[in-house]
Amino acid sequence: MKQSKRAAAGSQLRRRPKQERSRERIDAILATAKRLIGEKGIDAVTMKEVGALAGGPIATVYHYFPNKSAILATLYERFSEVTRARQQEIVTDIDGLDSMIAASDRMLDDYYQRVAGDPAIQDLQNAIQADKALQNLDIAETHHQADIFCGQVIHLLKYERRDEFRRLVFLFFQLAGGVVRLALTQDRAEGQRTLDDYKSIIHSQLRTFFD
Repeated sequence: MKQSKRAAAGSQLRRRPKQERSRERIDAILATAKRLIGEKGIDAVTMKEVGALAGGPIATVYHYFPNKSAILATLYERFSEVTRARQQEIVTDIDGLDSMIAASDRMLDDYYQRVAGDPAIQDLQNAIQADKALQNLDIAETHHQADIFCGQVIHLLKYERRDEFRRLVFLFFQLAGGVVRLALTQDRAEGQRTLDDYKSIIHSQLRTFFD
């Protein structure tokens, strides 16, 4: 099931680019859409506007993307690819409980900073939760990221508790998006307290696996 979800997550383009020119065209469309989302919000952005400002006819946009949701999904996939790469770097040196807790803090802080620093991503994250198809994409991505974390640390745990740990890590990752969205609606001090409270919950739960 997880493999099929991940495969679906990578199939938003109507046509896969085979030439450098086509890849550049797709990059221009996505960059334009992302800029417009940051400036105007997702609801105000149209396919026609994206095509015009990306330097080509609307037909070119539809050549690669069947609708605006496909553009949003591809932007989300690209954001997620970077998230996974950064996550992989963070978890590489985990060798016990202390480094696991430190890594979980770094991942949450990194995710918060990336979303806070990019208005388009903030709007995209909200749109993901409002669109069922995109929401399923988000859940599949959560499974992927949780698997990365578990794959690095699961050998440190007792065998009989590994399934429980995997379920808990999935919840941590899935709930992190909501925590970050909440923190971004608050002033800086309150938002930091929200993040710190969530970290404390994660810390206490991780420790139970090392009692």
